[in-house]
Amino acid sequence: MEAVLKAIERAKLVPVVVIEELGRTEVVMGALCEGGLPIAEITFRTAYAAEAIELAVKKFPDMIIGAGTVISSAQCERAVTSGAKFIVSPGLSEGVAKVCKERGIPYFPGCATPTEIIRALELGIDVVKFFPAQVYGGLKAINALGAAFPQVRFIPTGGVDNSNLAEFLKSKRIFACGGSWLLKDDIVSVVREAVKIVNDLIGGN
Repeated sequence: MEAVLKAIERAKLVPVVVIEELGRTEVVMGALCEGGLPIAEITFRTAYAAEAIELAVKKFPDMIIGAGTVISSAQCERAVTSGAKFIVSPGLSEGVAKVCKERGIPYFPGCATPTEIIRALELGIDVVKFFPAQVYGGLKAINALGAAFPQVRFIPTGGVDNSNLAEFLKSKRIFACGGSWLLKDDIVSVVREAVKIVNDLIGGN
């Protein structure tokens, strides 16, 4: 678990990947790697999620492949069985948290209120997804919540892109930034730009 957490924290980027056609999996994973980002969160928004995770893990063994939009313990079990190394949810599921704890993999639940953050802390979780970030107040809200919960770090998703990525990453409250903006247009170019922004801020460490 620690190795996965450290890799994500170091990369500072979690691309949210929606696979509508299984054949796109290798193309997308290859583009992310070419751009310098060997991490992907494949969402359970489509019927191909589990198969895409299995394929990505097989074809790109050096990548850290996780599952996103996981909203039930059954989905979580399927994702982990498929090879997911981390799990992300739009909200907080105690059932998913239990599976992740038993399997020893990181769980990033969506938390946007103090009550949700307290529930996460009670479950032993101190890194949470903040979604949808801009709708819930963006970096201003994250810093406010972080002041109340200094032990918590956030993965803002929804409204983050290369134009404001540096602003988010300058905050000590940010663990990483997630989103689908990395998969738009020319994936390789967008990812390379994002990786450069990260490296310029933290020196590649």
